[in-house]
Amino acid sequence: MTDPVRLAKRVAELRACSRREAEQYIEGGWVTVDGVVVEEPAFRVGAQRIDISAAANLMALVPVTILLHKPAGLEAGLGAIPGAGAAASLLVPGNLAVGDRSGWRPLKRHLSAQALMTPLAPRASGLVVFTQDWRVARKLTEDASVMEHEVIVEVAGNIAEGGLARLNRQDHGFSFNGIPLGPAKVSWQNETRLRFALKGERPGQIAYLCEAVGLRVLGMKRIRVGRVAMSSLPAGQWRYLLADEKF
Repeated sequence: MTDPVRLAKRVAELRACSRREAEQYIEGGWVTVDGVVVEEPAFRVGAQRIDISAAANLMALVPVTILLHKPAGLEAGLGAIPGAGAAASLLVPGNLAVGDRSGWRPLKRHLSAQALMTPLAPRASGLVVFTQDWRVARKLTEDASVMEHEVIVEVAGNIAEGGLARLNRQDHGFSFNGIPLGPAKVSWQNETRLRFALKGERPGQIAYLCEAVGLRVLGMKRIRVGRVAMSSLPAGQWRYLLADEKF
């Protein structure tokens, strides 16, 4: 009987490479144990069959950015509601959207150490951005006050006379928590749905604006952050940010 050893040690022997290189092959998803991909270098193996993909390479595992369509009812950085679960719990391989065009194979390494960059209220749904890439994190942090968010808002009630013009700051502006609000673009999508495009969105800001003109918010969905749109991403699923997509 073969005594169990670390998978990295066995791969190093089979590949005639260093232990660190073996760890990279494993973390890159190139190694299977009895036909199952194992991504943990410390995984213990005995007499199992170890295979290394013919396509295996030692290219650096680059940090990735993930776009998630958060369903309403999940916490995403703005406080939980009773019974709510964290949106980050949806970042599992089984929730990768069928329409993802990145070509990436979902690895455990991709789905760990992800920083939430665009918080969203529990009762709202829509686009949430997670990233491991310091460049994306810096962009979303430094440009937070000027980056435009597009939000579809379901409302009830009768809008006050001139309310739409006021929301667009054509008559006079608003202050929220003592801070003057910048320009926004607001339009009707249908009889009960408004489209907001505003920069530096603050938690509670849209509900405040709607209430100021006689409307009550029933639901909100964020569909765009900067130049990146959620598009047809299904609720509860995620995809990788493509190389040519920039916020």
